Amino acid sequence: MPLLCCFIIGLLPFLSYANEFTAEVKQAGITLEGNSYVLSADIVYQLSEKAKEALHNGVPLFWDVQVKILQHRDIVWDKTLVDTTLRYRLQYHALLNMYRVRNEGSGEIYNFSMLSAALDLMSAVRDFRVMSKVVLAPEKQYLYAMKVSFDRDALPLPLRTITYIDRQWYLSSEWTLWPLKK
Repeated sequence: MPLLCCFIIGLLPFLSYANEFTAEVKQAGITLEGNSYVLSADIVYQLSEKAKEALHNGVPLFWDVQVKILQHRDIVWDKTLVDTTLRYRLQYHALLNMYRVRNEGSGEIYNFSMLSAALDLMSAVRDFRVMSKVVLAPEKQYLYAMKVSFDRDALPLPLRTITYIDRQWYLSSEWTLWPLKK
């Protein structure tokens, strides 16, 4: 029994960070605009102190916003029709005292004087083209799923190994699933 108590007490520092630092998809919607389905979503990013410290020391942080369109099937697993990703890089430039967000897909770069403003830009996904209208059959049911993943593998090697055991680096969301209205 004393060994079990010591084990639980030893885990408390790791358990105290559970869900405190993460990304969370608050809401998302896919609408038909012209001949394309586009995504609009609101995400909340909660950076830990260690992530902020790394950022302020010049380490860029990367997130992937992954969107899947699934065809619902009753007998077997749902079929993935579309799997697309929107990738963001967040970086701090000490000389300029400025945060920079880069959309890795389009190459667009945005500069901010405050971290909260940079995170706000990443939080509001608007008019992200997911697929064209011709892919969907009217008689079938479809779902869309969304997840935000923090890319630990993009970190420098010495820091990367720490991120797999330190809960302050678990900055990803879970999959969220919604029905797709055609």
